[in-house]
Amino acid sequence: MAAAAPGLGFYFVLILLLLPPLRAEEPAAEPADTRDAARVRSAPAPITDVARLCVCDLLVAQCDVNCCCDPDCSAEDFSLFTTCSVPVVIGDSQLCSQKAAVYSLDVEANPPERIFKLIDQVNPSIFCIHAANYEQALYLKSPEIPTPENFDQLLEKFGGASFRAEPDSWNLDTDAQNPPEANETSRYEYGVPVQTKDAFLRLPSPVVSSWCSDANPAGFLVNQATKCIRSVSVENCDSIQALSMLFYINSSILAVPKSSQMVNITVQSIAVQSLNGMRTLLSSSDVLRLPVVLDELCINAVLGVNYHITYTDTGEIIEAAAAFVLGAISKETLSIEQSFKISFAQENTQPVPLSGNPGYVVGLPVRAGFHPQGSGIIQSSNKHSQLTILQSTSTQDCLAAQGARTPVLFGYNMISGCKLRITAAMKCQPLAQTLLDVLKGQSFPEYVASFGNSQAQDVLDWVPITQLHISQQSPCQIPVSLGIEVKWTKYGSLVNPQARIVNVTATITTTTLKQLPSGREKIIPITSSVVFTDISSPAEPSYKAWPTINIKLPFDFFYPFV
Repeated sequence: MAAAAPGLGFYFVLILLLLPPLRAEEPAAEPADTRDAARVRSAPAPITDVARLCVCDLLVAQCDVNCCCDPDCSAEDFSLFTTCSVPVVIGDSQLCSQKAAVYSLDVEANPPERIFKLIDQVNPSIFCIHAANYEQALYLKSPEIPTPENFDQLLEKFGGASFRAEPDSWNLDTDAQNPPEANETSRYEYGVPVQTKDAFLRLPSPVVSSWCSDANPAGFLVNQATKCIRSVSVENCDSIQALSMLFYINSSILAVPKSSQMVNITVQSIAVQSLNGMRTLLSSSDVLRLPVVLDELCINAVLGVNYHITYTDTGEIIEAAAAFVLGAISKETLSIEQSFKISFAQENTQPVPLSGNPGYVVGLPVRAGFHPQGSGIIQSSNKHSQLTILQSTSTQDCLAAQGARTPVLFGYNMISGCKLRITAAMKCQPLAQTLLDVLKGQSFPEYVASFGNSQAQDVLDWVPITQLHISQQSPCQIPVSLGIEVKWTKYGSLVNPQARIVNVTATITTTTLKQLPSGREKIIPITSSVVFTDISSPAEPSYKAWPTINIKLPFDFFYPFV
């Protein structure tokens, strides 16, 4: 049977196989504006540096226990850590891809050391943010307040039915790295040098030896007091800059770092010190007193400077003042001692000294206050908002001692008292109220701070004072003693425990006052006492104690060893 001839379909397939491959038509070049639009849609790298984030860094300029990302901790501190309380730090969990800082401890090393790694972490969710490239959305920007000068500009920008919320310009260079100032804030932070228009605010201090060095910058919120020795020469005292008031006030302070807003340093007061050390405060401080040579003496030389800086709650310096101590230098003097001090105070606040940071320090006053309805703690009206008791006087007269108080110092058990002379003419109720005022003071506080640095707005950090009365059933009762018991505990790590007050009880004890016969007198003692009780639970050992064996060994058991 003859084979069938190949059909037309066979030849068509064969022709297609023999033809050279066709090249796809190349797309036309994109217009320039299309490429620019694509570049705009391509977001730059995130601006958050996770290596600088640390959520467990709570203490200012101090190492937080087991906080492996705390920049204030040294290698010696890390060697005492038992674990890393925050092992992984990321910027925003909604990002698709970002850097993650991983912290761990190498306990096998001697001593143990911290391990830090920076890794790339990918978000498995399909609903994620490719990049946070709108920097203004990462923080709350204070709205611009309308003024007569900017009203027309604001009306033109926001007066229409709609307005742009996007930034004026986007970073089109996706490969560019973040500038060093990307994470810097336009405000002062703790410890940052206070900047001036030429450098920084100088606070001379001794560096290696006791001689003064003018290269020491004043740190923001860092209260300092220094003393140092400076070499002088009476013949050239008018040319030594460090002896002139201008050297310390001629440079204006920047309100915030790297800004053009300046704050001038004003002269708050001038005190003149004589050669024998007596100081006289001048009535006027408007005129600068420059050092001059007069009768082989150098007068108006700067012996001390006290800076006082006022700042806002946003970290902006709004006022700076300096108080000077000027003195005379004799021809025989080759060197003088200068003292310098700087303090910071927030505007519209009354500074209150702390009693620890955070736990109480033994020997510092216990802080106290009141809690009105709907507000924070109002600290006591005495000198430093302290818990006080009756202060003993030399006369031991209770009526004369009324108003004399002494602060309760943490950790110190205290007792004080006085004597009350009672006559038949004294009435019971006025006498009882007078003795109560002697024991408790005019305004006995309702709360005490649980920590030495508890803030007034943190009401939960304050412990209420429980007041008890121990009395007898009789028509006339007068208070004779006030007993305060302060219970405290060790809080935090065993390496660096902090003292925390957990309970305060004030107990008033009264006694019966019987009517005295006419012409008779009676003396009774009135006492106040404070007792501190440590209620910390003892640390449990990590091993079981070995059992004791109560046996007696033979006298020659260790022979021939002694």
